[in-house]
Amino acid sequence: MNPLPAKRSRLERFLCLFTEVRPGEGVTALLMFANVFLILCAYYFIKPMREGWIAVSDISGLTKMEVKAYSSFGQSLLLVPTVWFYGRLSGRYRRSSLISRATIFCMLNMGVFWVIQPGLFIENLPYTGIIFYLWVGMFGVFVVAQFWAFAADVYSEEHGNRLFPLIAIGATAGAASGSWITGMLVDSRFFNAHWLLIVAMLPLAASIVISRVVDQRITSPGSNTQSAPATGMRQAEVVQDSGRSAISIVFASRFLIATAVITLLLSWVNTNGENLLFRVVQEFLRSQALREGISDAGALLAFTRDGTTGFYGDFFFWVNIGALLLQAFVASRLLKFGGFGVLLLAMPVVALVSYAAMAFIPVLAVVKIMKIAENSTDYSINNTARNVLWLPATAEQKYKGKPTIDSLFVRLGDGIAALTVLVGVQLLALSTRSFFILNVGLVFLWIAFAFVVIREHRRLAAMNRAAGEK
Repeated sequence: MNPLPAKRSRLERFLCLFTEVRPGEGVTALLMFANVFLILCAYYFIKPMREGWIAVSDISGLTKMEVKAYSSFGQSLLLVPTVWFYGRLSGRYRRSSLISRATIFCMLNMGVFWVIQPGLFIENLPYTGIIFYLWVGMFGVFVVAQFWAFAADVYSEEHGNRLFPLIAIGATAGAASGSWITGMLVDSRFFNAHWLLIVAMLPLAASIVISRVVDQRITSPGSNTQSAPATGMRQAEVVQDSGRSAISIVFASRFLIATAVITLLLSWVNTNGENLLFRVVQEFLRSQALREGISDAGALLAFTRDGTTGFYGDFFFWVNIGALLLQAFVASRLLKFGGFGVLLLAMPVVALVSYAAMAFIPVLAVVKIMKIAENSTDYSINNTARNVLWLPATAEQKYKGKPTIDSLFVRLGDGIAALTVLVGVQLLALSTRSFFILNVGLVFLWIAFAFVVIREHRRLAAMNRAAGEK
């Protein structure tokens, strides 16, 4: 057995600025930090492209907001077979192999989209913007959910409560860096935005290597159950395949059902907000084009695409800067002094204030600021809460239940948001203010179910502690 360090290293003393890090935990925590940093950096290389591409993918008879909303609904339909297939794979492959295969598959998809993107080899292939939108949405939730399932399997509950806020800084830093690098590359005269999909493959490839290194640190002959707690790691849990589908695992647990419901409500509320932001942006660009006298079809198309991409590039940058600050200096302290319950309730409280403000003053400046506040909280404090939530769960629940909830139920929320747009626009002709008021009502329901999750989380954690004492 290798002797355990008695004192913190310089690295660990530095990491203590953000959360409590004990001797022997620093290297693995830094590897996990780097892993999620690379994943989110790759995601934000391609996310701004999604908004610009969908903005020029018109469908006759539908507004731009409807095209965006209905595309989100398509994601929920595609995720049903995808989640089922991934659940089958999780019982067949070791976790490092599963992560590698899923990530490589996403990289191959990027190569295909690089070939068919507008203005490269093909001027504008019909509906490819919608297909790309569907894929980016699934990639964004699925690959990230896969990482956090891996992290929840690597760390015990006690270590995860301390170290997850630190690792999550890597996610927000990766998102902010990806947005900033994207802006720098696109603005450079030496780089064409068409290459962003190729560039995004590089950090994903590096993340595969880091996942394998972490997995080897746990499963190597030198690791053991005595040294594992001191390093912040635990022995790899074998995913015992019970033969149940991922959906049946979710509905067999009151804890997972409540988690699925708040995930769906969060997605419904947030997607409503994103759709409304997109609507306000398009209305602003339309009025700006009229003021500048842009009437030519080609010029108007380029103006709309570039204006939308530029707005969202700036929007994502400030969202990620806010998230980085909250993650670095608020999330870990909120968890330490307020506990999991306070951490989980922070997001719906911020959403409640934000949508009340947007309903009162539904103009672009206010909507942008409030959405930055909401999304920053979601990507930092709420992201930490969502992942700490899974620490008391079983390995099967993590590798089957978590990807199902974080992908399928997220996109079901998107689908319901699409139906909300359909009914609100086509049947009721609701104003932007009315949509925001609807969101306020949904947030109250979200808060009610959050209390159920908090109660069940406490019960599972107590059961695990009691089992460990025997």
